[in-house]
Amino acid sequence: MGTAPLFLVDALPAGPAAVLDGAEGRHAATVRRIRAGEVVQLGDGVGGTALAVVESVGRDRVDLRVTERATVAPPAPRVLLAQALVKGDRGELAVELATEAGVDGVLPWRAARCVARWEDGPRGDKALARWRSTAREAGKQARRPWLPVVEEPVTTAALARRVGSVAGALVLHESATAPLSSVALPAGGDLLLVVGPEGGVTDEELDALVAAGAHPVRLGAEVLRASTAAAVALGALGVLTGRWTPLHTG
Repeated sequence: MGTAPLFLVDALPAGPAAVLDGAEGRHAATVRRIRAGEVVQLGDGVGGTALAVVESVGRDRVDLRVTERATVAPPAPRVLLAQALVKGDRGELAVELATEAGVDGVLPWRAARCVARWEDGPRGDKALARWRSTAREAGKQARRPWLPVVEEPVTTAALARRVGSVAGALVLHESATAPLSSVALPAGGDLLLVVGPEGGVTDEELDALVAAGAHPVRLGAEVLRASTAAAVALGALGVLTGRWTPLHTG
């Protein structure tokens, strides 16, 4: 679909005429300053995309003519990230970078050594909403036809159960001896990548995840921040699986 800017819609238009309004229309008209004659992409976040030509622009409305449609198959393997809660905006940075690097789903993990807690209630709900908004905006920036789903927070016990249900699971751990490149990766299904908090994964947590079927791995000699480790690992996984190759920046 090229490099035309992407705008998200609840459902792709059925006919040739389309209207982009609301927050997306306002963003297109006043922030991106889209003009008549330009080409844009519409996406529903679940694989449906369309190219459209801008016919006219109002204050918070863009009238479009759809010229091309496509449906992108779900990615394989589907890469999920169990990201331990990170204090402050570093958690949102982790989600943003992981989304741009190609992650397909995020499980906020309430690990033992997390400084951030996300207690049940309004504060936890707001933090989860920020992660979800970050994933949506980063997906738009990366022009992704499939947006990652940020799930409800999980405990270590719930995460171990998830490990047991996926096609493969990796835990980034500084004491691991196996490099990520040495582990056999699934060709399909879900591949779960676990990233711990600033204080690291506890021995008890590692034991529980390994017992469920996860493989401890390391990327190299360097110790990465909790907020950037996932993006670095996802880049390596993309090369190893052949799932994606960076084409450009924008």
